[in-house]
Amino acid sequence: MGQQEVQNAAQSQGTQTQEGNVFLSIIIPAYNEEQRLPQTLEEIDRYLQQQTYTYEVIVVENGSTDRTTEVAEAFAARHPYVRVLHSRKGKGAAVKTGILNARGEYLFICDADLSMPIEEVSKFLPPVLDDYDIAIASREVPGARRYNEPFYRHLEGRVFNLIVRLLAVPGIHDTQCGFKCFKRDVALDIFPYQTMDGWSFDVEVLYIARKRGYRLVEVPINWYYKANSRINPLHDAINMFLEVLKIRINAWKGLYDKRE
Repeated sequence: MGQQEVQNAAQSQGTQTQEGNVFLSIIIPAYNEEQRLPQTLEEIDRYLQQQTYTYEVIVVENGSTDRTTEVAEAFAARHPYVRVLHSRKGKGAAVKTGILNARGEYLFICDADLSMPIEEVSKFLPPVLDDYDIAIASREVPGARRYNEPFYRHLEGRVFNLIVRLLAVPGIHDTQCGFKCFKRDVALDIFPYQTMDGWSFDVEVLYIARKRGYRLVEVPINWYYKANSRINPLHDAINMFLEVLKIRINAWKGLYDKRE
């Protein structure tokens, strides 16, 4: 996306999005999301156009076999504040690519299914919230509400979270919700050390953050279960457990130690 396009978009929306002057970056990992992505982007666009701060949206396609790229690029052509990037397959790989290419002061990871209404992003930003390094959307802390979630999915999540709290990130009640906000300098100190491309990248990133001494806060949200979730409960639960163990092994090897 050229500088002139960026400036044109800024003028048309009453905001400036040139490099170095972006308040909020919204990063959307997208794998085979041709059906859900158009509505999600429209909802995000309606919300952002009501804001006075500067913003960008980065869609990171990661190995899709459907029309995700075509859909995202068509939307970006009409909305120059949107960029479409590509990564290797895996949600973790997509998020890392988006984070390391974002320009915002606040970097917000957003699931493509928009199971958290986009209006709730204000809970993660000043003036509502500012005294943190990483703000994690939570479906478990007081004030949070879940809608339409089957009991078995809730139970699976709680079992995995127990494993996470015991082995990796104690005290955090919901590491796997797909909505998280990072202050820029914190993200750039953490994500270069991320090694996992799969679903457990969240746990790895939060483990590194704790190792660095960053402050993590959980933000209660309204969350709506979407039946066509990309998670395969049994298969992914086993993989997540093994990856949590791998995080501890990586730490023992010194892979998360700061490099000079």
